[in-house]
Amino acid sequence: MVTGSTELPGPVGAGVYNVYTGGPAGSIVPTAAQLGLEPPRFCAACGRRMIVQVRPDGWWAKCSRHGTVDSKDLELR
Repeated sequence: MVTGSTELPGPVGAGVYNVYTGGPAGSIVPTAAQLGLEPPRFCAACGRRMIVQVRPDGWWAKCSRHGTVDSKDLELR
């Protein structure tokens, strides 16, 4: 979880992998993700598929290696 930090947490921060496709960082981001309609599905640090739960007020995503991140902590609702 993010508390008082300006850096994004490992699962959705800058990394080697695209958080929406699981491909290399810098690859094309799907249109729905560009519009903010799609939560991240892959960990940016390791490329593993994350467990994602979408709620009416946001989402949370959990990487088995790098922990959990919640959209309310990122203010991405």
